Amino acid sequence: MSANTEPQHSAAARYFEAWNATGPEARAKAVAAAWAVDGGYTDPLADVRGHERIAAVIAAAREQFPGFVFRPLGAVDGHHDTVRFSWELVNEADGSAPVAGSDVVTLDEDGRITRVLGFLDRVPAGA
Repeated sequence: MSANTEPQHSAAARYFEAWNATGPEARAKAVAAAWAVDGGYTDPLADVRGHERIAAVIAAAREQFPGFVFRPLGAVDGHHDTVRFSWELVNEADGSAPVAGSDVVTLDEDGRITRVLGFLDRVPAGA
């Protein structure tokens, strides 16, 4: 790990803020703070670019899992313009975490996300 991982940690924190933002306005603001204008998000279920489409993917996940929040799972690791971290989707009522994944993120020179490559590590049957 590089000596200064502050940009990577800040980017991961903004990423989680975007995924946990409630309401369209807060979500749009959080996505704009985390992603570059032409940034992208790709996982097994989505492949989108731009703030509006990223916000729509997040909104769809939030609708599918009401009462859940995204939380980091383990440490954020990074070097140069690349960050990797794992996460889980946690039910705020009972603490269960039926969904978990790992993401690799590329940052621009301002520390904003240009690309996310997401992997689903744990998904409930039928989801």
